[in-house]
Amino acid sequence: MQFESWITFCSIALLATATPGPAALLVSVHSLTFGFKKSLFTVLGNVTGLFAMSGLSVLGLSTIVLHSAVAFTVIKVLGALYLIYLGVKLWRHGLGTVDVHDSNRSNSHVLNLYCQGVLVALTNPKAIVFTTALFPQFIDVSVPLVVQFSVLVFSFMSLSVMCLCSYALMAQSAKYKTQNANSGTWLGKLFGSSFIGAGCFLATTSR
Repeated sequence: MQFESWITFCSIALLATATPGPAALLVSVHSLTFGFKKSLFTVLGNVTGLFAMSGLSVLGLSTIVLHSAVAFTVIKVLGALYLIYLGVKLWRHGLGTVDVHDSNRSNSHVLNLYCQGVLVALTNPKAIVFTTALFPQFIDVSVPLVVQFSVLVFSFMSLSVMCLCSYALMAQSAKYKTQNANSGTWLGKLFGSSFIGAGCFLATTSR
């Protein structure tokens, strides 16, 4: 892969990963609720989901989903419903806290955060469209696929981690500036509304 092509790929990928979306919202909420370190498991889960989708894109399997009305609609609806569910939950209960001294409960939350990150990635049809449209443009069939795939995916994952961690840090910064009794309530309603809005928008998207 030529250096110019790699720079172009990274520029497009950075723009896509830096744009606020369901993953950024989820990481921000988890950072506010559980702390920055715990939110890294959400980041890891989301990147795992993106890695799986990137692999499917290179193999051409995501193209089947993209051009199957039924498969695309099912993924879209599941993703929208899940975002709306998270939004309603945040709206009703606000941002809570976790007892870090309870190791069993802490471990279960870590796994839950990871799984939520994976689920948001896999049920986001925009991510399917992005990986399906982007990766093939930078794959040269005359060059070994594994090397190209490794470079593109590692770059894409690195940019995703960087951007999501930035959102988590910004959420922590905002939390420290709003330390009052009602912050958890109004932040919950704010992020809850954002999730519900994202879910409704996702439900109206088309291929």
